[in-house]
Amino acid sequence: MKKATLALACVLMGTAVLSSCASVNTVERETPVGTRHVITDKRVITDETLATKVNIIGVNDATTPGGFLQIQIEVLNESHSLQEFNYRVEWFDMNGMAINTPTSVWIPRQIEGKESLTITAVAPTPTAKDFRVKFMENVRDN
Repeated sequence: MKKATLALACVLMGTAVLSSCASVNTVERETPVGTRHVITDKRVITDETLATKVNIIGVNDATTPGGFLQIQIEVLNESHSLQEFNYRVEWFDMNGMAINTPTSVWIPRQIEGKESLTITAVAPTPTAKDFRVKFMENVRDN
């Protein structure tokens, strides 16, 4: 009886410890000092499951001092559990032609439940004037 009670107490304590790691408390200025250059975006949703879990809040861009296009995408995990996903940035020149680079690969990320995350990318060349970001659910064999 004592072993069963001790085992139950250990399981409950372990659950409490693990569940406390799954949330993130955040503090920021009520009125931000920096201003974002938020851009109007076009979204094509082909994976409804991922879209209900990881939602794109907004996209903004800037130019680095060296003349490179820099983008930031803010995403929000709509679920209460950790979500894993992959993203890839494709860059385009002034004529809309794709710029093929070795850095155009799928990048794995994860985001805790109800957490927001900022993804930042800088163009590989100053000739990049536009971009496309693709998201894909991280599917693994269990």
